[in-house]
Amino acid sequence: MGPIFLVWFRQDLRIEDNPALSIATNTGTILPFFILDEKNAGQWKAGTVSRWWLHESLQQLNLSLDNKLWIFKGDPNNIIKKLVTDHNIKAIYWNRCYEPWQIKRDKLIKSTLEHLGVSVYTFNANLLWEPWENLKQDNTPYKIFTPFYKNGVKNLTLEPSIPTNISKLQLTNCAQDHTKIASLKLLPPEIRYREIAKYWSPGETSAKERLYSFIGTGIENYKNGRNFPAQNSVSRLSPYIHFGEISPRQILREIAGSTQGLKLEEQLEHFRRELAWRDFSYSLLYHFPNITDQNMNKKFDQYPWRDNRRLLEKWQKGETGFPLIDAGMRQLRRTGFMHNRVRMITGSFLVKNLNIRWQYGAKWFWDYLVDADLANNSCSWQWVAGCGADAAPYFRIFNPVSQSEKFDPTGSYIRTYVTELRKCPDKLIHDPGSASRAELKTHGIEIGLHYPAPIVDLRNSRNAALTAYKALKEQAQRS
Repeated sequence: MGPIFLVWFRQDLRIEDNPALSIATNTGTILPFFILDEKNAGQWKAGTVSRWWLHESLQQLNLSLDNKLWIFKGDPNNIIKKLVTDHNIKAIYWNRCYEPWQIKRDKLIKSTLEHLGVSVYTFNANLLWEPWENLKQDNTPYKIFTPFYKNGVKNLTLEPSIPTNISKLQLTNCAQDHTKIASLKLLPPEIRYREIAKYWSPGETSAKERLYSFIGTGIENYKNGRNFPAQNSVSRLSPYIHFGEISPRQILREIAGSTQGLKLEEQLEHFRRELAWRDFSYSLLYHFPNITDQNMNKKFDQYPWRDNRRLLEKWQKGETGFPLIDAGMRQLRRTGFMHNRVRMITGSFLVKNLNIRWQYGAKWFWDYLVDADLANNSCSWQWVAGCGADAAPYFRIFNPVSQSEKFDPTGSYIRTYVTELRKCPDKLIHDPGSASRAELKTHGIEIGLHYPAPIVDLRNSRNAALTAYKALKEQAQRS
């Protein structure tokens, strides 16, 4: 046997459009491997639901590689050094990751390997633009999305990916037995994922199927339909993108090709902007690594949070007394997903109506989302709280009742997840807590018995938030 080359799978659990794998395939025999690195990840190791997805995705990737994917758990620096020694490795290929702890780890590994005489080749497989490439003219990072996007689009090319020649792919035999993925102990108690597994099928094949479904039923109404949680107008590709089962460039290439001549350019443009927001989040995380748990705008360090444990638990369980909020939080627990507009509304409610710091919400989403992504999650929560880059203005406080009336007018989304309100008429379902007891009784509903009373007064809590935000702004201006 000739020389063996390492391919390290990370957040790129796919065969197609995988530059590290594609280029390594042309060099000779490959030893593909994955390492569960919880040592370096620290507090950012995969959340409960993400662990289930990772387990299933690794199973699919291993099948695609003819059961020859090597699986390890521990410190990659030590594991890779042993692989290099055991197999006389001269080169390793991997696709870049961008979370702060990964960057620190990868720099150390690269330095160690180069000192050992091992060549290291790394590639961009998961972003439209590298964080160090899409910069302002003075080489500083963008903090506003629109100029970031406009500058990036000018330099965005969707050239065909380097294909992975499966027929040419030579893999070493894996010495590990059939329990290799199970040995990672990724699966949480079945009660946490039994229901979620009904809604999702992880893996590269399912990612493509999801994309084709979106092209067929969602993209034509994306611009407006994406605001309505009961409609099938969002892609639901985010977990597949996060785990690298499909790439953003693959998605854009396929949509552009499939919709050519259908006059859907405006729809495609809106979808591309949403993908670009993900890149914007990664750029911010790369340049400002503390945004995972610290306010980007430091004046918010003085904000008078209340941190009420009882109210936080009501929000987490979907028992706030506001149907749209409760539907979103229950959708999250049941399916591992929440519609993006509802994410903004539930986030605004936690931070600006319950006056609870955004970090608690971000941690909850991290544990329950199938698409839990450190960059997106951190930046989106800071956007809602008003303390991040390009943040929502402090006076923008989503009203869950008016938002529900506008974007779920018939209550279809609410009835799907708040089943105790299934018989509630449209005119009452958005705010049953304000309806008369007699009116609700005719529909078999009693507030406090069948459905919780509102846990906060929307008007008063909104005014309190506005007062606190305004005081914070005035304080910052004086200092």
